[in-house]
Amino acid sequence: MEEERIVTNKELQEDTFETSIRPDSIDEYIGQADVKENIKVFIDAAKMRNETLDHVLLYGPPGLGKTTLANIIANELGSNLKTASGPSIEKSGDLAAVLSTLEPGDVLFIDEIHRMPRYIEEILYPAMEDFTLDIIIGNDSSTRNIKIDLPPFTLVGATTRAGDLTSPLRDRFGIICKLQYYTIPELEQIVKRTSRVLDVPIEDNAAIELAKRSRGTPRIANRLFKRVRDFAIVKGNGIIDVDIVQMALDRLKVDDLGLDDTDYQLLKAIIERFNGGPVGIEAIASSIGEEVTTIEDVYEPYLLQIGLLKRTARGRMATKKAYEHLKIEFQEKLF
Repeated sequence: MEEERIVTNKELQEDTFETSIRPDSIDEYIGQADVKENIKVFIDAAKMRNETLDHVLLYGPPGLGKTTLANIIANELGSNLKTASGPSIEKSGDLAAVLSTLEPGDVLFIDEIHRMPRYIEEILYPAMEDFTLDIIIGNDSSTRNIKIDLPPFTLVGATTRAGDLTSPLRDRFGIICKLQYYTIPELEQIVKRTSRVLDVPIEDNAAIELAKRSRGTPRIANRLFKRVRDFAIVKGNGIIDVDIVQMALDRLKVDDLGLDDTDYQLLKAIIERFNGGPVGIEAIASSIGEEVTTIEDVYEPYLLQIGLLKRTARGRMATKKAYEHLKIEFQEKLF
């Protein structure tokens, strides 16, 4: 069942607990050092000039902190944050309803901005550039053009697929930030911060073990922490130690690299059904019963990052390292 997954591009119901552990200021935000420092400079400069911050595009795999950064940007600016998502803005009226609620200096956060319809994008251009909204309302027999002046605002767009954004939209963002996967020491800090906020003690070596299995992703680290916490309460004394972490994650089928059942199915499909590749993403998706977008957004980036998968012009291939990790004999191909 989807709800039981640790690794997914969707926010799960249980992730609502993350709002209680999210940092509120740029100084509390762990990781993404370059992005953090640059944003801090841009915010300070905008405040000194008494201007609104340039529009910001945040892109990178799911769970790396794009929503958290949007909240922090609004907090640091002392502004209100209004949120929307690309798929929910289907008509020009939907966009007008969102934009008309903005007050001077507000931050509008649009998640999955790459999924906005193209004609909605075109209405957004003058809103971003000139703070005006120009829309046509009514039906074929009685249409009229309405022009609305908007207060200066900052749009923060988040996407897992920067390549899917049109050039005109991308060019209207003055600040473009790519979020990287987190290092193990950074994830260890995040796990320890979560343990303090939730008042659940964790030993140092247990925090490191949890960090190693979190796929470089804070959201997954926090999901794993929550589930390991349950094992510590029921099977232990409430303190998370390394034995509890290993037992819990083995039970959850999360291995020492953070791979889960779907990662194994994906790699085994390439190796066993497609002779190691190259193979197209659609063939992989249909062979393991997954959506192409889920593989591309959630599983593939991490497998590429850790060197178990490679992309070629002809398709995806499992690497020698993947064979070794799955304990499958690697045979060199002759071409």
